[in-house]
Amino acid sequence: MFTGIVTAVGDVKAVERRDGLVRLTVESTYDPAGVEIGASITHDGVCLTVVETASRTGGGMRHIVEVAPESLALTTMGALKAGDRVNLERSLKIGDELGGHIVQGHVDGMGEVISVRQDGEGYRLSIRAPHTISHLIAQKGSIAIDGVSLTVNEVEGDVFGVLIIPHTWAVTTLSRLQAGDKVNLEADMMARYAARLIEARRNT
Repeated sequence: MFTGIVTAVGDVKAVERRDGLVRLTVESTYDPAGVEIGASITHDGVCLTVVETASRTGGGMRHIVEVAPESLALTTMGALKAGDRVNLERSLKIGDELGGHIVQGHVDGMGEVISVRQDGEGYRLSIRAPHTISHLIAQKGSIAIDGVSLTVNEVEGDVFGVLIIPHTWAVTTLSRLQAGDKVNLEADMMARYAARLIEARRNT
């Protein structure tokens, strides 16, 4: 489980394409002593397992994760290249503050950025969600965009908008988004279960 509160921005140093999967090498400010092999870290909202770690000269760490074919096909992980940056969040521990909302790290689909515009000191993003999950997105509900927990401000059809405060803009990769970019979307878990329950009742 995660909260959608980004705790570091990682630098992708290498992308190694192997038969059936991709290995990503990522550098971050995390303390290597606190990240064990097998730990779960979300990368732009995608939960991945750490398979190697190493200390980095000057502080921080370098870690490697492996991305399976399904994640490569259904998320932005397949388009990553050396030099890209990714939002990182370590898994939630019992007793940690739940600052965002409950996020599983299981991306529901990729959205397309329609527009990015400044609104006062903040920024507004308009995003088109895939038809398969648009019904799970509600005004004032929660959504994770590239692993960042945000509140939905408005919804019109399959397009929704969010307002990003200056702090979030500064400490995540959302500030790099442009119209036409793809983003990982994870709908609120409660909305997903509610929709499944309604579907099951209709079929009985």
